[in-house]
Formats: sequence, structure tokens, C-alpha cells
Amino acid sequence: MRRKAIQPPASVRGVTSVAWTILLLSCGSQAQAAGKPLRLGYFPNVTHAQALYARANGEFEKAIGVPIEWVSLNAGPSAIEALFVNAIDAAFIGPSPTINGYMKSKGEKFVIVAGAAGGGAGLVVREDSGIETEQDFDGKVIATPQLGNTQDLAARAWFLNKGYRLREKGGTVALVPLSNPDQLTMFRKRQIDGAWTVEPWLSRLQLEGSGRLFLEEKTLWPEGRYVTTHLIVNKRFLAERREMLKNLLAAHVAITREINADKAAAAKILNEQLKKETGKALKPEVISRALNRVELTWDPIASSLRKSADIAHGVGFLKSAPRLERLYSLELLNEVLREKNLSEVSDATP
Repeated sequence: MRRKAIQPPASVRGVTSVAWTILLLSCGSQAQAAGKPLRLGYFPNVTHAQALYARANGEFEKAIGVPIEWVSLNAGPSAIEALFVNAIDAAFIGPSPTINGYMKSKGEKFVIVAGAAGGGAGLVVREDSGIETEQDFDGKVIATPQLGNTQDLAARAWFLNKGYRLREKGGTVALVPLSNPDQLTMFRKRQIDGAWTVEPWLSRLQLEGSGRLFLEEKTLWPEGRYVTTHLIVNKRFLAERREMLKNLLAAHVAITREINADKAAAAKILNEQLKKETGKALKPEVISRALNRVELTWDPIASSLRKSADIAHGVGFLKSAPRLERLYSLELLNEVLREKNLSEVSDATP
């Protein structure tokens, strides 16, 4: 039996056959895109709590109606690279790799669509390090998680502001990049004097390494707020799957509120998920302290990211002045917030 050719509806019969074919292909492409899994990058870390929580209870999948391909990463640069090669659609990520990736792509690859976490970083020193005041860092060795990462830049800016020169530039303070597990090991062995790091390692250095919190980074920021993690998405994903993204953001806001409403219950869920993914749970007192120190929020705290970019330029990690125009796309998030009768967020700098 011969199949009858599909005819355009009467309302569009004036459209050429070529245009009609393009329209059909476009609709088919959008339908196919809508059914694809969402490929979501994240770190198994307390500062990516919403992702861990959603993976544990399936709330993101329920909200968007398609499966999620969870991509566990261990560093910001690898998340950016995955976005660049279209291996993921979105990622929870920190400010430093976001700034670097945005400038590298000249603003063409991704945008920030929501915040996720703020705060949670600081400087912990050994009790027997001899560090009591800001004048006591000559000859000391301080670790940061990674050369040029968010905490590394914060440490460099702070020491510069206090009049110190780093050993790499002929000064007296050594900043050494060490992974967080290595920081704890060397802290216990007295091979480093302190570490500028982020939760849950801040709490682990205190509780498991008998360290002392010398400086909580929030004291250096206006109103004590600065971004630690936010959610970025591929621009193509934003253009093709706006409704799905809006549903994801609605679930993100709901989960953030749920965790903040009962952190003790959330800590158990998060710790169980961390054990599944890393093979080891945190001590209850560690995850409890970490959750209380980290601000879980959908606000991207945009002004702090721009200041971080200026810091990166000031200490020499960005060779040119940062240009971050159109880095944020908060329209969908604000639609969600209006529907929930919550205050909108802004990307404006005060």
C-alpha cells in the first residue's frame, strides 16, 4: 500500500515545500532533544550538596521527566573541559574554573543559571605551628588544594594584602598545592603548618588533625557572603531545553530549602550518598559542622565572583582584565522564584 504524503495544514500551505520540510525536521529535533538524558557533572562533596541529595532521592529526575547521567568529577578544570567537548550539559562548579573557562571560550560556551553554595573556606593551622597572629607566617608552609583554584587565589591575595611575599617570588611564605587528603596526612605529620581549604576538609583538619581555625574566609567578604559553587549550563542546552532547565531549577530550589529546613536529617542522606560514591562516609560531627558552615543557596552571589576574577588578575593568574559580560542567565531561576513567592536574585554588582 502506498503511503499518503504528509501535507502541511491549510494555515501554512503558502509556505514552500523546503520550508515545510525544515519545520518538520526542527520539530522532530526538538522532540528528540527533549527525550535525551541530562548529563550533569558534580563533585562528591558537601559544597555540591544539592547534587548529592538529588542523586540519592531522584528528585531531579522526577522534576525533569528524563534520566540523568551523573558525571562525578574531581576538579573544576575537568568539568570545564567536559563542557567544551560536549560530554556534559551542565555542572556544579566553583568560581575559579568558571572564570577561566568563560574567558577561554570568550563567553560562547556556557552561562551561570543559579547558585548552589557559599562560604565554607578558611585557614586552619597546627596548634604547635607557632602561628598566633598575622605576623607569624614567615618561614611557614601553607597548603592549598590546587594551584590557581579558588582557595589558592584567596590565600595568595590575603598574604599579599598582609605584606608577605611568597617563596616562589623570593619571599618567606611557601604556598604548596596539595590534594585535600594529602593536606590532612601532611598536617598530621607536621610537614605543613596550615592549609587554606574548603569544607568538609576545614572541619576534618580541625577535628581529625587537631587544627585550629585561624581565619574563616567569610570575614573577608561583604556581609560574609561569597560564592563557592554554582550551576552552569551549556548555551545550546539552555536554548533547546528551557522548560526542562526551568524544572531542574525548581527542583534545585526545593532541595535547597529541604536541606536547610532539617540539616540533621539531610546530613544522614548526604553521608550515605558520599559513602556510596567514595567508599567512605564522613564522621557525623564533620558533616554536621561542614553543613552549618556552608551556606546552601540558589543565589549565585554574583558580586563575589567578579571580585574573585579581579583577585585572579591581581595575583597574575589572569593575564588580561576579566570580561564577564553575559556570564549570567538568571531569567528562568527568577521565574521559579516568583512562582514560589521567593525573592528574586540579581547578577548586578552593588
